[in-house]
Amino acid sequence: MALAPALALALTGLVLLLYDTLRPKSGTNAASSIIAAIGSLTSLAFAVWYLAVGTGQPATGGAIYLFADALKIDGLALFFTAIVASVTALVVVASHDYLVDHETPGEFYSLVTFAATGMALLASANSLATVFVALEMVSLPSYALVAYFKRNRSGVEAAMKYFLVGAVSSAIFAFGISLVYAATGSLLLGDVATAFGDLGALSGVAGIGVVMMIGGFAFKTASVPFHFWAPDAYEGAPAPVSAFLSSASKAAGFAVAFRVFAEAFPIGASLAAGIDWPLAFAILAVVTMTLGNFAAAVQTNVKRMLAYSSVGHAGYALIGLAALSAGGSHNGAVMGSAMAHLLVYGFMNTGAFLFIAMVEHWGVGRTFEDYAGLGRTAPMASLAMTVFMFSLAGLPPLGGFFSKYFLFMNAVFNGFWWLAAVGAINSVLSLYYYSRVVKALWIDDPSGSLPTIDSRPTALYGAVIFAAVATVLVLPGFGPVIETAEAAATALFG
Repeated sequence: MALAPALALALTGLVLLLYDTLRPKSGTNAASSIIAAIGSLTSLAFAVWYLAVGTGQPATGGAIYLFADALKIDGLALFFTAIVASVTALVVVASHDYLVDHETPGEFYSLVTFAATGMALLASANSLATVFVALEMVSLPSYALVAYFKRNRSGVEAAMKYFLVGAVSSAIFAFGISLVYAATGSLLLGDVATAFGDLGALSGVAGIGVVMMIGGFAFKTASVPFHFWAPDAYEGAPAPVSAFLSSASKAAGFAVAFRVFAEAFPIGASLAAGIDWPLAFAILAVVTMTLGNFAAAVQTNVKRMLAYSSVGHAGYALIGLAALSAGGSHNGAVMGSAMAHLLVYGFMNTGAFLFIAMVEHWGVGRTFEDYAGLGRTAPMASLAMTVFMFSLAGLPPLGGFFSKYFLFMNAVFNGFWWLAAVGAINSVLSLYYYSRVVKALWIDDPSGSLPTIDSRPTALYGAVIFAAVATVLVLPGFGPVIETAEAAATALFG
């Protein structure tokens, strides 16, 4: 039953398809939302329980291998599955109100849960072939979700761009896998690592393969220069889909990147072969966080600003790979801190996009000027958005501050003070555009009359408030979170 978290999501998707087929016109929105939420919470419960009892961890006998070692259930897999399940639960609950007038909502929930299943498998992949298949399991439903409102031209256009960039990135990634296989003779991560110790004349082939795989991972995590699809996709997609892709999908992409590069391409052996992938990730991290923050600062559309903000946060998470060194005493701590940051980011970023979904439900515009005065007409929701913005900026005492603090601190301890400095400077810069949202909500006067809010979408409100509470309550619970993440990451280097 080690695969129970992923199986719960997969079975939920099948049940949703069956229910929508048997009762296509009988109030499927509420029922489908409930079924999807129950399935997501069940998956979360399994993942948290397995983490609590030590399933797949060194204290209980080590990782569990399934299907001829194609899947590996360990602390990292369970940790990221918990992130994916949490975000999925928030998204499907919020979507109940967002899709209230849609004719076929059942398809939406099944696509979300099937994509989440692929993300859970991605976190557990122990073979490059499994990585590629799981990556496509995530990508294909994601393309459809972005264009789910077929009459929305911007959404369809964004989905087309997403699909085209994704197809090219998948081809690059697959070719990179083939080159690594040609150089090592295996697709299993452990066997690839063994072969990396004696590449000989094939080190150049392996190096090109690793670079191409970095490109594939950069696409999945919306890192520069493969980030061009993200702003259009997040802006054109339904807001709950934007929340799902920018949080859960990004976390899954980092999960497999952490595993593949830590286990398949050992730093010492890679450097000996002339393949300095930590340096490549360091360059990506600096460029990604800097470009993402500067691009976000000049946006007038709040949703597009959050899209570029998501690119910037990918740069912070890349420190988990960039600040690694051969024999580094804090390698596990650095990667674990990045994992903890992605958990906190999952709540605060999902909540921010769900607030936008609520604003769209009210018919309010998307610019900063349109948000002026919302704090007076929707104080609780605006307070939650304020929590999200300040936490994303990294202000104390919110969860975003502590996750960034541990990430930057461990990067310094591992000898990458300059990378931590760049991250800290970018965090300060990000306060400018995050505070613009808060200023619009509470300080700015609306150009006309205050926005009229004639409904209180219960499910959306509940999801937004829960995400805000989780962002705050992660503070007293951050000790166990960081300890669990660091233990899971350290096991990869063992």
